[in-house]
Amino acid sequence: MSEHPTTGLDELVHQRHRLGILTIAAEVKRVEFGYLRETLELTGGNLSRHIAVLEEAGLLEVEKGYDGKRPKTWVHITPSGRRALAEEMAALRALVARHDS
Repeated sequence: MSEHPTTGLDELVHQRHRLGILTIAAEVKRVEFGYLRETLELTGGNLSRHIAVLEEAGLLEVEKGYDGKRPKTWVHITPSGRRALAEEMAALRALVARHDS
């Protein structure tokens, strides 16, 4: 008997907001904190915590700097983050395929 596709889901990545952060970060070179906050409709504190979890796992890197005189925070996905996201997407596709057959 083969494993059920849900066994391939990663709790760290699968959480809705973290999946959103990773998918957005994978689409661009880097993404600004404010854009993520607005797009995902999160508070700054909630977003910061999700980013910290992903950074601690090595899936994101955080860059702090300035845009003129304004402090900014950007995040970008790491190669490990891209792999984790690809594995999550593969598990989701397997679930959909199983459901559709």
